[in-house]
Amino acid sequence: MSTLPLPADPEADSRVRAVFDDIRATRKTDFINHLWRALAFDPPLLERTWAEVKALMAQPTLLDPLTKEMVYIAVSIANSCSYCVHSHTAAARAKGMTDAMHAELLAIVALAAKTNHLANGLQLPIDAAFDCSQPS
Repeated sequence: MSTLPLPADPEADSRVRAVFDDIRATRKTDFINHLWRALAFDPPLLERTWAEVKALMAQPTLLDPLTKEMVYIAVSIANSCSYCVHSHTAAARAKGMTDAMHAELLAIVALAAKTNHLANGLQLPIDAAFDCSQPS
């Protein structure tokens, strides 16, 4: 359950309407999901968040769109964000993620969680070969 009610008419605010219009145009859909509707309670937060999402997820960058979605899924799993796991799994499937790719992604996430916990529990020193602060 949401911690605040979704605004009844979020587009009554011109700033919100402008962001929603940009989301619709960028994503080529009329669908505005609950995250954006909820963020409409604070138009400056909505604007900043959409600008970041648009720049990294909706514009061409060094990573391909499917890889971005799969990274988003992995981080959402690590952060226990059910909403984002669902929305980005749907987006990844729309961008070509197969069931086999999804299974492999989940196996990698599970393995990383396990080895992260083991390394943290053992409080291992960083190997010199892995120390990114040192010139290679």
